[in-house]
Amino acid sequence: MSHPLVDTDKISVLHHPRRVWAVASVHGEADKLAYLHREIAHRYHAGDRLVYLGNIIGRGGNSAGAIDEVLAFRRAVIGTQGMFAGDVAILRGAQEEMWQKLLQLQLALNPVEVLTWMLDQGVDATLTAYGGNAADGLAAARSGAPACARWTASLRDAVHTHSGHSQMLSALRRAAVTEPCESNGSPLLFVNAGLDVSRPLATQKDSYWWPSAGFDCISQPYGDFARIVRGYDKCAAGLTEGLYTVSLDAGAGRGGTLLAVCLDAAGAVVDTLEA
Repeated sequence: MSHPLVDTDKISVLHHPRRVWAVASVHGEADKLAYLHREIAHRYHAGDRLVYLGNIIGRGGNSAGAIDEVLAFRRAVIGTQGMFAGDVAILRGAQEEMWQKLLQLQLALNPVEVLTWMLDQGVDATLTAYGGNAADGLAAARSGAPACARWTASLRDAVHTHSGHSQMLSALRRAAVTEPCESNGSPLLFVNAGLDVSRPLATQKDSYWWPSAGFDCISQPYGDFARIVRGYDKCAAGLTEGLYTVSLDAGAGRGGTLLAVCLDAAGAVVDTLEA
């Protein structure tokens, strides 16, 4: 079969992977990500692909450094002979989605409530990384749309001072799929936190980072996909596998560890890394 028909502006297609390395939610743990990158570099084979499963920023102490790590390792990977830019996929997670909405906070009907909720979800760590703070944001939100717009503009300016950050954050994909190889006719699906299995890929919208159904309860194939792989689990249960699912969040940025796994073309976990 051919790869699923997808909107490639929203969903990455990893072409003919031998294996796929998947990195769980980083949550600003730049040092742990650097360790995983060094280990992956030693084990990376020709034909391997790489996907970051969202939530690179937020919660942890070095969101900007985590983005720098992703950008540097991506350059190294696609600079290898035979590799292309599309061989590395970077997904949007809940943290990146919140950050995008925060930069448009002046458009919210209830900006104080929206920002307060985002702060409870860990966006304050990203604010700090770009020189902002919650108190200034809440004050601006209370002062009205013009003050709020000035505050969000200052944050956008701060992001622009970090080379490549704006470009990466604006180019994130909602999900990634593999293009099946001849030896395995079923593709893999990579998401941030889950999806609504009652809806097709084209209509998931924000279900990838705010799923409405239990990921662990998926007991039958979703479309033609052999397996769904996610990188965020609110319970931070570590590497857990179901017949049709793989979940790999051990709580990075929340006092736990950062995980990465390598899957073969059929979706079997063949290697695991932890930092």
